[in-house]
Amino acid sequence: MPFLRSCLHMLWMLVTVIPWGIIMLVASIRVRGKPLWWMAVRWLSWAVGGARAILGIQTRVTGFENLPTGDTAPAILLVKHQSTLETFLMPTLMPHPLAYVFKKELLYVPFFGWAMGRLDMIHIDRSQRASAFNKVVAQGKTLLAQGIWIIMFPEGTRIPRGQQGVYKTGGTRLAVETGAPVIPVAVTSAKCWPRKAFIKRAGIVDVSIGKPIPSIGRQPEELMREVQEWIESEMRRLDPEAYRT
Repeated sequence: MPFLRSCLHMLWMLVTVIPWGIIMLVASIRVRGKPLWWMAVRWLSWAVGGARAILGIQTRVTGFENLPTGDTAPAILLVKHQSTLETFLMPTLMPHPLAYVFKKELLYVPFFGWAMGRLDMIHIDRSQRASAFNKVVAQGKTLLAQGIWIIMFPEGTRIPRGQQGVYKTGGTRLAVETGAPVIPVAVTSAKCWPRKAFIKRAGIVDVSIGKPIPSIGRQPEELMREVQEWIESEMRRLDPEAYRT
């Protein structure tokens, strides 16, 4: 049954992403900025809704009260990365548009990547590290001033359940440069949607949003250590089975 459900969900994703991508490309000729973003979130809500209805994956969110308030209140979300699910889920939960920092190769993915390229996001060339970070800072400042929050995965890639990756300081360096607070987020998505796995399983994915951590006057390394300690301790609280060994 999980295999059949996973096949149906993949079919649902394919059937919906093609017309959505075309609509986004056509709409982007006249519509830009936040209105185009909320159009994009519509498809993401279909993907998450499909996971709920077809796969039986429910989400339980705590910590909404920790999010900054105000139309232009800045924030940099640093999120635990275990699967594709949180990349779809986070925009559907947040009250502000989000700008992902991602490798430029994703722009070439048919329909999905083409549509992403029309949004206010930060795509970088990882081979050009110094200039890539300068681009992140420059675009990040502009986007944050517009009330668009930056979202990054500090481990850089999807991490298997119960494991911990290397937390890179790109997100906290950006926070220090811009003065925006950091919001740590723990996500137990691998319980239901494992890394690089086709077969997904029913269950509850917990999303825990931490309190804002000020970045002004901090060093990126020690700020990231605080983020890492909060996320990893929260992961062990939310998913103790995965960390027993």
